[in-house]
Amino acid sequence: MKRLVRSANSRIITGVCGGIGQYFNIDPIIIRVIAVISLFLSFGITLLLYLLLTVLVPSEGDFRS
Repeated sequence: MKRLVRSANSRIITGVCGGIGQYFNIDPIIIRVIAVISLFLSFGITLLLYLLLTVLVPSEGDFRS
């Protein structure tokens, strides 16, 4: 079963974009570019979502399969 986790290998800040990229099998750079563009267009809502995901999504090594 596939789980959304924060990436330990593809981490720039907290690994959220890397984890989303791994989950959807997309290059994490594409997710990061979309996040940065969205950050400027959403007036901070993307930043709040990113922080929320940082808190709620476990890191890759935080749980056992």
